[in-house]
Amino acid sequence: MNAVNQNFSAHELRESWAPVLGLAAREVFERMLESQLASASEPFDEEGIDITSMVGLAGQVCGIMTVRCSTKSALLMTSKMLGVDAKEAGPEMWDAVGEVCNMVAGNFKNKVAGMGDACMLSVPTVITGADYGLHPLADSARIEIRLLFEGLPLIISIMVNS
Repeated sequence: MNAVNQNFSAHELRESWAPVLGLAAREVFERMLESQLASASEPFDEEGIDITSMVGLAGQVCGIMTVRCSTKSALLMTSKMLGVDAKEAGPEMWDAVGEVCNMVAGNFKNKVAGMGDACMLSVPTVITGADYGLHPLADSARIEIRLLFEGLPLIISIMVNS
């Protein structure tokens, strides 16, 4: 068992890390995309969420961070990040969405005491389509936040293996 998980139960992780995850995401979207993320006031349907970017965490904390959104959101992220028209974004869309996930993961790990240098990130991976299942280890804790990016649904989660 690693040091972080020895100190936190799954409930404590959700309680203490969810606000940190939200702050990390908000900072990345403000700095890199010049956009404000809003809290979702009501639950939203996951229909149309067909892009998943993932970054693995290894070291003091092992797990995976995901950013899930629609193609429309991914095109908008690309447009804002690269300064191109959303209609002109092609393969760069995958890189942009992967980099957003990478930046949120890096910002998050640097905000958790003792995790910054003790946790490495993998290269981002992007999956398209909605018909898949992500099955973490049975003893993992999941933290999920639901936000709105320019009014479009965005789901950010971290699954930590204990």
